[in-house]
Amino acid sequence: MTTMAQETAVPPTASASLSAIRRHELAAFLRHRREHLTPEQVGLPRGRRRRTPGLRREEVAQLSAVGVTWYTWLEQARDIQVSVQVLDALARALLLDPSERSHLFQLAGAVDPTPATACPSITPAIQQVLEQLDPVPACVQNSRYDILAYNRTYGLLLCDLDAVPPEDRNSMILSYTNDEWRSSIIHLQEAQRLMAARFRAIMAGHLAEPGWKMLLKRLRTESAEFREVWDRHEVIEPRGRRKEFMNRYVGHVCVDHTDLWLGPEAGPRMVTYAPADEESRRRLERLHAIALKRKPPARA
Repeated sequence: MTTMAQETAVPPTASASLSAIRRHELAAFLRHRREHLTPEQVGLPRGRRRRTPGLRREEVAQLSAVGVTWYTWLEQARDIQVSVQVLDALARALLLDPSERSHLFQLAGAVDPTPATACPSITPAIQQVLEQLDPVPACVQNSRYDILAYNRTYGLLLCDLDAVPPEDRNSMILSYTNDEWRSSIIHLQEAQRLMAARFRAIMAGHLAEPGWKMLLKRLRTESAEFREVWDRHEVIEPRGRRKEFMNRYVGHVCVDHTDLWLGPEAGPRMVTYAPADEESRRRLERLHAIALKRKPPARA
């Protein structure tokens, strides 16, 4: 008797066919991008006898630090394994914009490990909500603690977030490695413990994803404090709680942390810090006034 699983399973030939289609699409995409880049765009000399339109394969291989033969096989749609590190190098060498980079990783069947500098969930409407919440500090984070967008008050609450490189705008990274951010959290060790426990709980659903593994590796490499906390194997569920900060501009601020989910719970969320008392409210208003005199917050 034929089982339901047998009826709905994808035949191996269909899976192989889909894989072949993706390899050919990837090869065509790489070839098109290579042929439409000039040597001058990537800092290479043109030379006198150039007949190939755009870049040569060996030039792309050189820029990406991969073998010429291996890259040639990739453009020939050979069935070879491509690491996320190589895909990242190719994206940079070919000057791919965010949409093209996303397309490259999708064709390769890989997850982009680099924290996004632009997130589809950050619509103009959501950015407007963030700005309307001022002087209440607010930001949008994903489940990996990447800070995707923030309003002016949040941008000065724990450190000068505009001065932090986009790839470092991650609450976990900042709480374990950024001195100014760390000094602003009054109960730092408790905050670190809860964040690590929450991160472990959520990461259970992302164990095989390169972005999560790379973030965990970075934290373990750069912070002995994180290694000690992580090795406790604590887990907690997300929940709001009261927090206290010592801001460099306005002093002590007490706030109530609330997560407003923008989609499925594992996805992005709006993090808000409502003042817990009138003095904190006045101080956040002063912080917002200071922030208004500075440039608008960078769009993470």
